[in-house]
Amino acid sequence: MKKYFPLKAGVLALTLFAAGCAKNKEVAPTITNIAVTNPDFQTLEDAAIRGNVAVLLGNKNDADPSGNFTVFAPTNAAFARLGLNSAADLTALQQPFLRNTLFYHVFSGTLPGSALTPASTSGSALGITRRIIQRADGSKYVNGSKILGTDVAAANGLIHPIDKVLLATGADVLNSALALQKGDVFVKPELTFLVEAVVYCNLQAALTGTATTPKLTVFAPTDQAFKDLGVLLNVPLNVPADIRKLPVATVTAVLLNHVIIGGTQGGKFTPELPENSTIAAAGGPIALGAFTNGVLTAKGNGNTAPANMVIPDVQCTNGVVHVIDRVLLP
Repeated sequence: MKKYFPLKAGVLALTLFAAGCAKNKEVAPTITNIAVTNPDFQTLEDAAIRGNVAVLLGNKNDADPSGNFTVFAPTNAAFARLGLNSAADLTALQQPFLRNTLFYHVFSGTLPGSALTPASTSGSALGITRRIIQRADGSKYVNGSKILGTDVAAANGLIHPIDKVLLATGADVLNSALALQKGDVFVKPELTFLVEAVVYCNLQAALTGTATTPKLTVFAPTDQAFKDLGVLLNVPLNVPADIRKLPVATVTAVLLNHVIIGGTQGGKFTPELPENSTIAAAGGPIALGAFTNGVLTAKGNGNTAPANMVIPDVQCTNGVVHVIDRVLLP
C-alpha cells in the first residue's frame, strides 16, 4: 500500500484543492486531499475537478450516518489505458459522462476490504451495482478492474486503488453504442460504423434488453477497425454508409461473430473470460488469448491476427462490451 499512499495517519496542512481556497490550519486528509497530494492520482484529481466532484469528496457524506464515502480510485496508469494522461486529455470526454463515471467509483458509506468478497455486489453513487470477482490466483477485481490495495483511510471514508477506470453506461448495448455514435461519451463520435452495420442488418433487437434478459458479451470494433477491414477486402470503407457496399448477409455473419448471448460466457468481464480457450459467439468461435495486464486478445477463424481490447469492461444493463481494434471474421 505504501506505493500508492505514503501518507501516514495524522494531520496535514492541506487545502481542499478544488475549492481553490488556502487554509492555514492542519486538517485530516480527506479523499480529495489524498488525491491532490499523491502523484499516482494526478489524473484522478484532474478528473474530479473537471467532473465537479472534488468538493463533494472533500467533505463528509451527509447521506451516511458516519459521514463516509468509499472510492475505488483509478491510478494514473488506469486513466492512461484510455489515452487520458493529463487534464487536457480529459476534454475528449463529455463532462456529464465523466461526472457519471466518477460517481460509478463511489459508494455511499463504508465498504471495507473485508466486504469485497467474491461474487458480492455493491451499489454506487451512479445507481448501478458493481461486482467483485476473484481469480484462481487470489487476485480480486471490481468488475474488470484489479483491486491494487484496500482500506486506505481518509477523514471521510476509505479508498481502494484500482488499475482500470470503471465504466458503465446505464443503458443497454444498443443504446450505449448509439451514445458513442452521437458523441455523448467521447466528444469525437465512435462506433459509427458498427451502429450503421447493425441498422443495415436489422439486428437492433439482438442488442437491446434489460437486466432480466440473457446477458451479452459484445466485442465492438472501432471505426478504424472497419476502415482497416475495407482495406483488407479492397472495398473502401471511408464513411459508415460505405458498409452498405457489402452484401447484407456477409455483414450479418460478421456482426454475429462478435456477440455471445447468455450461457456461461454472456455478460462477462475480462477476469471472468476463459483465457487461452475458445468461446462460442452467435456467428462462430472466438479464440481468446492469455489474460495479460487485465485484458485478452480475441481472434475469429477468418483473422490472421488477433484483436486487442481498446476499452474493455464497459458495463451495460444487458451485458458487457469490450471495444476492440479489429473486426472478428468468421
